[in-house]
Amino acid sequence: MHNRPPDVTVVVATRDRPGLLERAVISILNQDYVGRVECIVVYDHVQVRDLVVEVGPNRALKLISNTRTQGLPGGRNSGVDAATGELLAFCDDDDIWLASKLTRQVALLAHPEVGAVSCGLRLRGPGIDKERILDTDRVYLRDFLADRVMEVHSSTMLVRRSIWAAAGEVDENIPGGYSEDYEWLLRVAAQTPIAIVPAALVIVDWHGGSYYFGRWAMIVEAQRYLIAKHPELAESREGMARLRGQIAFALASGHRRTEAIKELAAVLRLNPTEKRVLVTLPVIMGLMTGERALRMAQKRGKGI
Repeated sequence: MHNRPPDVTVVVATRDRPGLLERAVISILNQDYVGRVECIVVYDHVQVRDLVVEVGPNRALKLISNTRTQGLPGGRNSGVDAATGELLAFCDDDDIWLASKLTRQVALLAHPEVGAVSCGLRLRGPGIDKERILDTDRVYLRDFLADRVMEVHSSTMLVRRSIWAAAGEVDENIPGGYSEDYEWLLRVAAQTPIAIVPAALVIVDWHGGSYYFGRWAMIVEAQRYLIAKHPELAESREGMARLRGQIAFALASGHRRTEAIKELAAVLRLNPTEKRVLVTLPVIMGLMTGERALRMAQKRGKGI
């Protein structure tokens, strides 16, 4: 690290959520970090709108259009294309950063072996307010192969530009942009351990809904794309069972019962204790819809 605090660029990809967006941008510009913070808001194939927020000293706000593939991956890549910072971060347009986030994360990047930093988060929404903080100071590729590690959320990440260059940009070809954050994290973790600030410094707006509700065929396609792109996932039987369990659930939810049963058989061979088996069976039997099962899980702050 230089004596001068490194410049940070934060990319916020957005589409038609002006009130939430303003809240997210204010939390970024109000960081107590002494270095320069550049916030780039990327409008996803909609007209760029003015943002009436105060931009203080050593802060910059840019409003641009997504010039890449429509969707979140293209929006994030467009933002990085326009970024000037030595360090790169993302924030979802409905999330909030606590004021000390960047200060505490940049401090961990002083270690030469660390190229990326995450932190804990707080899920906040109707009926839920809970912290999720990892009980470890580093996360490695082997951890992501075994589990999604949901605490390492896209809004928590801060990476060196060199790591971004080595890992590659967000994949714009993954179907529907589904699991784009996890796919990118696999490539980041292959380059560097991810240090963890043991505090909830990001508030994730947990509203219990999902853009992906009902898009079961796309989810199946995206998860199979992920498995094909990352053969190293096969190194963890538990991790592969998790992914194929998600495929089985999506197949069952999309009324592809025979395919779902075959997928569940493969899941059981990989890991007989995989919890998605018990979630998927009622959907296969017609006792519950996939949408209802997913909503029940989200009320507890979980996914499937």
